[in-house]
Parts: sequence; C-alpha cells; structure tokens
Amino acid sequence: MSVYEKLKALNITLPEVALPAAAYLPYMQTGNLVFLSGHIAKQNGQPWVGKLGENMTTEEGKQAARAVAVDLMGTLQHACGGDLNRVKRIVKVMSLVNSSTSYTEQHLVTNGCSELLGEVFGEAAKHARSAFGVAQIPLGCCVEIELMAELAD
Repeated sequence: MSVYEKLKALNITLPEVALPAAAYLPYMQTGNLVFLSGHIAKQNGQPWVGKLGENMTTEEGKQAARAVAVDLMGTLQHACGGDLNRVKRIVKVMSLVNSSTSYTEQHLVTNGCSELLGEVFGEAAKHARSAFGVAQIPLGCCVEIELMAELAD
C-alpha cells in the first residue's frame, strides 16, 4: 500500500505548508536529508494551547502530537516535490512538550507523532527520537515537533 493509500485509509488530508511565523524556513534540504522546522500543535486551525500536567492530559497531548505529525507530513510532501513516496526514512523526531515541573510523560505524548508516522510510512518510519519537557512553547502551544528525513534520489 502506498503512502497515499495509507493516508486515504486513515482519512487524512495533508495541509499546505504553513508560512513561518518568524525569520526561518519551513524546511531545509542538504543532500538527501531534509530538516523540518518545529511545527506547533493546532486544533481547528488555531494554536492548541495548554500545559501537560496542569490543564491537559497525556491522551490530549498525544492527540496534539498526532495533529503535528499531519502538519509535518504536509511540509515534508512539499519538500519531496509533492511525492511522499520519495521518503526513504524518517531519521529523527524531536518533540518539545509544554509541561508542568512535575509532568514526566513527554515520551508518551510524543508517541502520538511517532505512531502516526509508523502507520503511514511503515518500516521507513522507525526513527531516533528525543522528547523534552519545556516551560513554555511559542503562543502557549502544548506541543512542538521537528523532524529530519532522508529522501530517495
């Protein structure tokens, strides 16, 4: 099953590349590696605001991370010249989770992104990963995730 058949089966429509909110690019390619800038969680097109361990549950954070993965794939599709089948491997995912000082389930929140990538890209989605708890994320968002992928020639 192709990447696009999997997206269709999951009822996922990829968004257009979001315009950067500051002085950076949505992605940068060097050789066959593409680095996607951090994407914030959005809900109904607006920043998904919240702090894990304070006013959000781990399950809500996981859903936010899954939403970020959809946006990341939209940007990755653009970086691939419109063809996600060019993704050879998801190399690395780095997740920032807006967390209270006592919250320790950032890794479970980040699974929302990793698991969706696995559903879409299969074996090629197995990646290295970091998940950090941070005091704040731009716009008060609950999750921000960046991604690095290797593209086929």
